[in-house]
Amino acid sequence: MTAQNSRLSEFLPYLLAVTATTVSDRIAETYRARFGIRIPEWRVLVVLGDAGPQTQRDLVRATLMDKVAVNRACRALEERGLAARRANTRDGRSHHLELTEEGRTVHARIMPVAMEMEQGILGSLSEDERRTLRHLLARIRGAAADLDHDLAA
Repeated sequence: MTAQNSRLSEFLPYLLAVTATTVSDRIAETYRARFGIRIPEWRVLVVLGDAGPQTQRDLVRATLMDKVAVNRACRALEERGLAARRANTRDGRSHHLELTEEGRTVHARIMPVAMEMEQGILGSLSEDERRTLRHLLARIRGAAADLDHDLAA
């Protein structure tokens, strides 16, 4: 029995996971080929480019990646000269990571590519369908987060 013939093919977590993996893998190929960047590094780069300097704890929250993945991504960006650490003046134990000039240049080059890829992926949907999809995904994410709170109580 294949996934298409089973209940799995209609199981929301499965549908979300395989869709996310398919989209992410396609995007990862492009980022790797054009910029030499993997998806975790891209996520950190974009957060830093959009929000400015962040601690690794902030990056974990913003990217929804685990600490180890964020640490590796930060290290890779630093090794390439795209990001740099500086001491957190409010907390002597942590550091802020921020984009270097080269990192800001890569961010400025990669974002139009990201938007173009999103357009290609969502191109078969009308603007109303795109809005609805984003709204529904936000509701599903919120419901899943509420489930976490319900289970913890």
